[in-house]
Amino acid sequence: MMIREATPEDWPAIWPFFHEIVASGETFTYPLDLGQEEARSWWLLQAPNRTVVAVDEEGTVLGTAKMNNNQSGNGAHIASASYMVDPAHAGRGVGRALCEHTLEWARTEGFRAMQFNAVVETNVNAVSLYRSLGFEILGTVPEGFEHPREGFVGLHVMHRRL
Repeated sequence: MMIREATPEDWPAIWPFFHEIVASGETFTYPLDLGQEEARSWWLLQAPNRTVVAVDEEGTVLGTAKMNNNQSGNGAHIASASYMVDPAHAGRGVGRALCEHTLEWARTEGFRAMQFNAVVETNVNAVSLYRSLGFEILGTVPEGFEHPREGFVGLHVMHRRL
């Protein structure tokens, strides 16, 4: 697997699983009916922020990550990131590789920490992955997320110093 900068030409490969993940309503706080062009502008970030894709030997997009400062101004020293792995390629280390890549990017760019603002508590695979990489749950917004099957569940704020 290789991780490289995403290009506009990658969007047709990202969009199908992006749309599937968002429309399921289980892990992202994005509108369930988010359209393709608006989604593209939200996900494919401009420098100094970054969007990357993980690809296999044939160039198939397995997953993607976007990374950016969590806040602006005096809060711009904390990074954030979001990840999407094509469900057809889940369980193969793609998410871990993307997360490790974003942590290294944040370190290299001089960020002091990385923070995730809205990790759905029922997304146990993501929570477990982030904890294994040194993230802590700073707090949980009670009933901060309306899960389509579980009802109102918490949203974790997770943090890791770099």
